[in-house]
Amino acid sequence: MNRIEPLALAGVLVLVAAGCGGQEPVSVRATPAATTPSAPATSAPPADVGLRKSDIRWNGEGDPYNAMAELDDGRRVAMHYRRGKGLYEQHSSGPTGTWTRPRLIYGTRTEACQGIELRAFGKTVAAIADFGVYCSDGEPPMESIAAVGVGDLRTWAHHLTRSFDGWERISAGDGGNQITFKRGSSVLRWSRSGGFTK
Repeated sequence: MNRIEPLALAGVLVLVAAGCGGQEPVSVRATPAATTPSAPATSAPPADVGLRKSDIRWNGEGDPYNAMAELDDGRRVAMHYRRGKGLYEQHSSGPTGTWTRPRLIYGTRTEACQGIELRAFGKTVAAIADFGVYCSDGEPPMESIAAVGVGDLRTWAHHLTRSFDGWERISAGDGGNQITFKRGSSVLRWSRSGGFTK
């Protein structure tokens, strides 16, 4: 007996028919899915801005492969991983502003580890992201990134530490002009005047 299964795929409802016992399969028919209003600009950034769906890891709030933070002036900053490409950033122009196109912060083909930490301190945003060969299977990171963006967030500084378990905490001083990354006794500092120093 044939059975029909609904399957949503890329915004289209596809009816898949499976035949049993050598019977001829039933025709497959696609119908457009109902349209939904677009999300407000204050929600997560649009996942499809200049990206192919196969490249993107962003799929809504709570995903371990993305992070979002809000600055004091209402702007939002988001980061996500793109498979085989690295760590990307986007930000909004204000609480109801549009999102920028994704910008590459750190490029790598290595697999992303879960959990981007993203924190805002005044006009400064700091992030921790990790990559490893088998990171999603529980192996430790091989590339740990500390990143900092200031002001209009058009440029970001990043520091790579290899064969390191990843930074655990971010703290700030002097209104966000000094950022400290820590893991145990390991410390990495960034300052607005001098950049990254160990």
